[in-house]
Amino acid sequence: MRTNFDFSPLLRSSVGFENLNRLLDSVARAAEGDNSFPPYNIEKLGSDAYRITMAVAGFARDELDITVQENTLVVTGKAADEAQPAERSFLHRGIAKRAFERRFQLADVIKVTGASFENGLLNIDLAREVPEHKKPRKVEIGANDAPVIEGEAA
Repeated sequence: MRTNFDFSPLLRSSVGFENLNRLLDSVARAAEGDNSFPPYNIEKLGSDAYRITMAVAGFARDELDITVQENTLVVTGKAADEAQPAERSFLHRGIAKRAFERRFQLADVIKVTGASFENGLLNIDLAREVPEHKKPRKVEIGANDAPVIEGEAA
């Protein structure tokens, strides 16, 4: 199966999407491995609000870590070593409390606004914050005069 794609024909009329190949390659690599733990939802709460909810049953708040670096949100979980009493023995252990790292690629305008932990669910709130210089603006059309370039003789 071919895992490298050439998107250059699609990008001929685009500017500033140089990282698209890198993003798609990382998605393809993630799909190849077992990246199903922990399960998560991504919700759109409003026109500019999102939430990632991760099911992290068995983990305590201090065993989870959320880091944002550039456009990557990284959520890690590492179970603390617990001394098990001798009289405790599992007949079936179905609650997976294994270490994990889950990465999410964020757009330039998406910011993490907060996180909460309740009933085994980790909620990470995100918001779209478009800077003023990236919002649509009107461009005035000037007169038919040719632009004057300094240093040129008329």
